[in-house]
Formats: sequence, structure tokens, C-alpha cells
Amino acid sequence: MRPTSETIIGEFMAKWISSHRDLPMLLNQWANAVRWELRPRMFLRTTEFLWQEAHTAYADEAGAMRETMLALQQIYTRTVRELAAMPVVEGEKTPSERFAGAVRTFTIEAMMRDGRALQAGTSHYLGTNFARASNIQYTGEDGQLAYAHTTSFGMTTRMIGAVIMTHGDDKGLVLPPRLAPYQVVIVPIGRGEQAAEVVSAATALAQRLAGVGIRVHVDDRPQLSPGFKFNEWELRGVPIRLELGPRDLAAGTAVMARRLGGEKEPISLDGAPARLADELDAFQDFLLERATAFRDDHTVTVNDWDDFTKAVATGWARALHCGTEECEEEIKAATAATARCIPLDAPPESGPCIRCNLPSAYGKRVIFGRAY
Repeated sequence: MRPTSETIIGEFMAKWISSHRDLPMLLNQWANAVRWELRPRMFLRTTEFLWQEAHTAYADEAGAMRETMLALQQIYTRTVRELAAMPVVEGEKTPSERFAGAVRTFTIEAMMRDGRALQAGTSHYLGTNFARASNIQYTGEDGQLAYAHTTSFGMTTRMIGAVIMTHGDDKGLVLPPRLAPYQVVIVPIGRGEQAAEVVSAATALAQRLAGVGIRVHVDDRPQLSPGFKFNEWELRGVPIRLELGPRDLAAGTAVMARRLGGEKEPISLDGAPARLADELDAFQDFLLERATAFRDDHTVTVNDWDDFTKAVATGWARALHCGTEECEEEIKAATAATARCIPLDAPPESGPCIRCNLPSAYGKRVIFGRAY
């Protein structure tokens, strides 16, 4: 039950940790969490959600910070970029947006196709705050008692909503091939005696595709028309559809239709496994490139308030900020935009705050945007 499970984990870490030899302690749980949501949104903010939640304890800050950044950059960023084809910005939360009790909170922020931000994963360095609260102590090599430095990081079923809203369109889902349950669907087309021949050929083709690691499905439902099947698989976001009829068989080809872009085209049945493997890789790359271009086109560097309000109405604004909680609240009240993160790779920069003109506090620009 929310608000936090650090209290549960901390109690048991205190029982299990007594010596420096017990560190680091690395725990992970897959758990359903329940929390109060005034206005639930499917996948994004639900009363109950499933998530992966890790908790670690280290002897010192250096070890805990390495774990914090490992989770952010090598686990979460790589997962969403390489599997979900979602470009994310790695950054640190401002003090008012930190996880309660954390010393530092890091995030990966994604832009949805309506220009809003979605926090796709977070990683927290908790210092010794929770260790002191739960009495997580260890005896060091010098024989002295010390508090452990703890971390936590998590990613939830919110990622389902993120994939839907990053790639989908008015026709339905668009699934990255590396995530799609079916990467290729074969629709046999034929009647009477021809139907059995085509289904047999489609099944043989599917076995060859599966042999090279392609997740494939033959839709041989006789009660549904080919047109209905085409629309259904487009709605369900299958990356590639193959149409196979008697004429195609005679020509030694199948008709390939991609979920996005391009006309239908014939492909050789003999070369289908290699060709489709290449097509799936290209489609995965295309989705990442398209999402990156969309994000970049809707992210604006601003230096005055009018430009800021225009930018956050349709996307993100990169702006200098004084760092005060009061100013952040004023910005939110005026525009519904919040400080999403201080990008880790942003260049050094200073100047007046976009809202109050006080000196900027972070030495670089902050990303602001409306968020889910």
C-alpha cells in the first residue's frame, strides 16, 4: 500500500545487515501497489499498478550513487530506447520534485505524441535518511557502527501507456518489433480447394520465419474476410503483415504491408526470412528516429515568458530557473507545466530565471512541460 515501501524494505534490511560483509545488499521485487488516485488514467495513473521496484544498501555514498546511475542509464534508458524505441531525456529532479526522503532523484522523461511529458522511470539516492529511520547499521572494518547508504528505483506498467502514446496513431497501436507479441502476421487468401493449399503454404512459411527468431502468426480464421483481418491487425499494431494468395504462390512471392509508411510490395518467399528480419530492424530504428524527431521539433529553448508559455502549450521548454519552490508553483499555476528534469547532458549556462528574473540555480537549463 502506498505511499512508499521503503519502510517495509528498511525494516528487513535492518534485520539482515549487521556487518560490512553483508554489503552491498541488492533486493528487487515485482509487486502490485495500491494508491489513491483522484482521477485515474488507464495505464498512466491507476489505483493499482504492477511494477518492478529495487532497493539496495551500500557502505558509502560512492557505491550507492554508482547503483543509482547504473539503474537510470544502463537499465532504464537502454530498456526504453532499445526495446520500446522511446527516446528519453536523462535528468535530475529539482528539489521540489524529488521523491520524499531522497537526497537526489533521477528520472527518464519521455514525450508523448500530444507533447506532454511522461516520467518513464526513476532512480533515487536516499543517502542515510531511510537507514536512520529504520536503523540500518553495519559494523565497518574499523569496528565502528555506521549507517548504510540506500537507493531505490522502479518502473511500472505505465510503460504500456507510454508505448501506446509514443507510437500510436488514429488507426490504432503501432508496436516496436522488439516488443510486439506478433512481429509478422500472415493472412492466407483463397477459397475452396485453394484455401487449404494457401494455408499449408502460409504455415510452412511461418515455420521458416520462426526458425530465424521471428514471432509470427497465421490468421487462418475462415469466418472472417481478408479485409477485416487487415484492419484488425493494423489496429493491434503488428509491424508487418503478409498477404498470401494463389497467384502469389504461383509467382513464389507474398505481398508485404508495413504498419507505417510505404506501399504494399511483393517479396520473395525464398528470401522472406532474411528480408523480414531486415525489415523489422529497420522498422524498430524508424520508430526511434521518428519519436526523436518529434520530441526535438517540440522542444524549444526559451528566454522570455511569452515564448515559454507558447512552448509548454504544445511541448517542452528549456529554460533557466531560480530553483525556488515558490517560483515552480507559480509556473505550474500559470501554465500547468512542471519542472520535468535538469538534463544530465545539458551544457553549462547561467542567467535570469524565466519567471522571476532571479539568478538561475542549477548552472544549466531545466526542461519544463505539462505532464501525465
